[in-house]
Amino acid sequence: MVQLKELAYEQKNKLVLLVVFALLSGLILVGQAYFFVSIVDRVFLKKDSFSEIMPLLMGLLLVLFARAAVHYISGRTGVKLASKVKGNLRKSLLNKFSRNPMQASIQGQSGQKVSVMMDAVDEIDSYFSSYIPQIIHSSIVPIIILIVIFTQHMYTGFIILITAPFIPVFMIVIGMKTKDKSEAQMDKMAAFSGQFLDTLQGLTTLKLFGRATIQKEKIRKSSLGFRDATMEVLKIAFSSSFMLELVSMLSMGLIALEVSIRLIVFDNISFFTAFLMLVLAPEFYVALKDLGSAFHTGRGSMGAAKKIEAELTETDLPVSWGDREVEGKPPSLLLNGVTFRYGEDSFSLRNIHAEVAAYEKVAVVGKSGAGKTTLLHVIAGLVPLSEGELLINRESRSDYREKSWYDQLSYISQNPYLFSGTIAENIAIGGRENATRNEIEHAAEKAGISHLVESLEKGYDTPVGEAGRGLSGGEKQRIALARAFLKSPSMILFDEPTTGLDLHTERILQSSIKELSQSATVITVAHRLHTIKNADKILFLENGELLASGTHEELLTTVEAYRTMVSVQQGGNVS
Repeated sequence: MVQLKELAYEQKNKLVLLVVFALLSGLILVGQAYFFVSIVDRVFLKKDSFSEIMPLLMGLLLVLFARAAVHYISGRTGVKLASKVKGNLRKSLLNKFSRNPMQASIQGQSGQKVSVMMDAVDEIDSYFSSYIPQIIHSSIVPIIILIVIFTQHMYTGFIILITAPFIPVFMIVIGMKTKDKSEAQMDKMAAFSGQFLDTLQGLTTLKLFGRATIQKEKIRKSSLGFRDATMEVLKIAFSSSFMLELVSMLSMGLIALEVSIRLIVFDNISFFTAFLMLVLAPEFYVALKDLGSAFHTGRGSMGAAKKIEAELTETDLPVSWGDREVEGKPPSLLLNGVTFRYGEDSFSLRNIHAEVAAYEKVAVVGKSGAGKTTLLHVIAGLVPLSEGELLINRESRSDYREKSWYDQLSYISQNPYLFSGTIAENIAIGGRENATRNEIEHAAEKAGISHLVESLEKGYDTPVGEAGRGLSGGEKQRIALARAFLKSPSMILFDEPTTGLDLHTERILQSSIKELSQSATVITVAHRLHTIKNADKILFLENGELLASGTHEELLTTVEAYRTMVSVQQGGNVS
């Protein structure tokens, strides 16, 4: 749970500094008032010369400089406090998403997650940079001022004690309203961000189906909703500022009236004391007023904190890892009652029992939606097990280090992701950090893409758009294979990477895949009959369950559903 106070208490050193600065500010304010009142009193009433008040002027200049310095350093400390907390929160969110990337990708919109990581986290900045420092300042400075006022003129102190409570009471009433409106604003902003990014990514599809205008209207309404929510928050802020000013002005007016009556009518108070009261009282109310403004922004941060909390506490079972190293040779796998559920009412992979020997070539087959890709995700460690265990070389996968496992694994999907950068940079992602250009080019050659790359004007330095824009499906697949050649993995997972490709490209990829498979344990989600026939073992899935396993010939003989599937592929002729 995101408790802003607890996050602030974690930065104890900065909080102690803020307390010290608040104490110094209080003393400096009293010193400033004393020097200013003394100068006026000495010049206008006692008729002292300029040389006689020179020490007082120097003292006033010194405290003014000290006040500016303390205010600046205190502000910097608040900014550093906010920066540290925001950095920690973003790390927590990023770790949460990266612990279980598949779960994160299917829960909510990408734009909403970006909005939480950027906008919502930024929204809590004011809590730490303004609200916390002002809370400390307003808890110490007014007390110091009040003590001085009581020692000089207790009647002014009593007026302050009577009027001052109206400010925090009003702050609490307004603050509760601010929190509710701010939460509504954050909801509107997250919805707008998610819808906008979703529309932007699917703009081509919307154009082709003539839905662009309708979606444009939806975005317009969403943006207007966000605008209205923002204006509601601002309306409360302006109302809060007006009422705080009104309470402060009335209170200072009462003090000025009381002091002037005692000074002019009853003549039982000195000019020095009366003027000192009139100088210190505004400083007292300014501190409370500033707290009121900071309180408004602080309550606004509560709404953002609630959004962050909801994201961090969303059900997420991370994949368990240990500290053992995975051997560099092709591993064997044992799936013992493996179960995975996307959610309560969502698809689940249930009670999978299967064994994959080292160097074995395994095909995973079944109808669309049978759970083939989900099984690859489970084996890869992209999603956690709900039940059962997965053994690598007869040892639980949870005993091995995450990095050690992924150093030995390559996963090539139907649509591999390419990042914005050069072709060489995208291939280099698959290998170690210090891969040489020769190694990258050699991997590209093995993947059958070197001729294409070398024909480009900039060769391997040709820029690639985000998500591989500018490249065909086959070219993206070959870059993904080049990553695998560069990595030389001992475990390879293929999610039928040749689906939808032309015959020439498919043959190139099949040749590359065959070469990769010579030195690795391979599991392939297969749709093509020739891939299935060549497998050492076939896992036949149906509705999330392992219906049967064995060779192609064994399943043809014993499993009716498998025989039907093959018959459909062969046009009704099963041999």
